[in-house]
Amino acid sequence: MVYACIDIGSNTTRLLVAECRDGKLRELATQRAFTRIGKVVSAHGHLPAENVVETTEVVAQQARSARELGARDVAVVATAAVREATNQRELIEAVGLATGLDIEVLSDEEEARLAFVGATKTLPTPVSGVVAVIDIGGGSTEVAVGTLAGGVSWWNSVAIGSGMLSDAHLHSDPPTPDELRAARDAVSLAFEGLAPPPSERSVAVGGSARSVRKLVGQELSSGTVARALALLASTPAEAVAERFDVAPERAPLLPAGALILDELLRRLGPRIAVGQGGVREGIIIEIEGGRRAPSGAPSSGLDGARPLASVTSSEP
Repeated sequence: MVYACIDIGSNTTRLLVAECRDGKLRELATQRAFTRIGKVVSAHGHLPAENVVETTEVVAQQARSARELGARDVAVVATAAVREATNQRELIEAVGLATGLDIEVLSDEEEARLAFVGATKTLPTPVSGVVAVIDIGGGSTEVAVGTLAGGVSWWNSVAIGSGMLSDAHLHSDPPTPDELRAARDAVSLAFEGLAPPPSERSVAVGGSARSVRKLVGQELSSGTVARALALLASTPAEAVAERFDVAPERAPLLPAGALILDELLRRLGPRIAVGQGGVREGIIIEIEGGRRAPSGAPSSGLDGARPLASVTSSEP
């Protein structure tokens, strides 16, 4: 069976089309558009009309692509930027009119849980023991800890992401030492008090983690991320994009993503692997397994999330 999920994030709007059988995914196609709605929501508190139109057009195009590839079910979800937008209903209605699809605005708890499902169930080899999954987005960062068999037992969502941090502090290209210090201080403050339970393995998902890996290799550590930060502090974004095959729109956000990874290595260390699956994969796996209705809402009679123990999220 072919399924699709469109994820409207703070930095990007992404499509995944995949075959799924018994919880195993085979990717058929992906698409990505850098819509950067987190930036305008941070500035205005709402989505201006032109951003509603642009995002709706992107979702409509991605939905057409999914159906052309045979997707029977297309789920559409939205995360931090739409959660925070005071006029989220306008986007939901516009997408509904254009596509016939409903947007599910994920809570931060559900976002963390789905990232955990998508990350742990798409690793090349099965995992055992306790795993920490980190999902660095444009407007928030989720950390979820649990096991493959038991699901998430602890989670936290911190209101800082690569787009938000870049927009607030990193205005030069490359960023200046003063800008990097201010951004690092903001990250430290945002994660102050975060104390995840011990884990045997840490996995990061999302565009920031995948792009930083292109700079330093397969596994992230304090040493490799420090080298990435040194390179990003001395190299213009355009040169980084060309040298490391990073999307030109992503390259300016990499210093912020690397700073967040560096902070999380201090708290989860000593190494973080980079996974391929995340929220979109988690949703498709749950639709195929009957835990989630095709519309994107949790299936009737099924709890959308396992019991979680959470600490209060810190503000940046």
